Amino acid sequence: MNQFFEKFNNFFSNFEALGPLLFRLGVGIAFIIYGLGKFPLPPEGLTEYFGLSPFLASLVAISELSTGIVLIIAHFVKNPIGHTLTRLAGLNIVILMVCIFAVAHRDWFITKQLFTSIQTFLLIGGLYFLVKGNKI
Repeated sequence: MNQFFEKFNNFFSNFEALGPLLFRLGVGIAFIIYGLGKFPLPPEGLTEYFGLSPFLASLVAISELSTGIVLIIAHFVKNPIGHTLTRLAGLNIVILMVCIFAVAHRDWFITKQLFTSIQTFLLIGGLYFLVKGNKI
């Protein structure tokens, strides 16, 4: 039985670098989609429903889109710049998600909605990239 576990783990250890890349692509693409969904600028949903100024609403949309793009591109920059870009993208995700929870979902605190929403997982993803950077 131990031999099975050893072979199983050895097989998948060949793909260890793929896990963070897939996670990065998932979070990055989600932010690109969320950002693009707010175009054309200024996003009416943010200005009308949440009462944000056109400038701030546009900044949110551009920030989401650019964060997703930077997060994906930073993976391929194998130097301290890519590491820093990944952490900055993670920081921006954390800031965006905390603001989203504070403004749009403040009624979710410690509820089923909080723990089953994609926003929670995006926040966790942002924290992951903020802490981990480009290190595998």
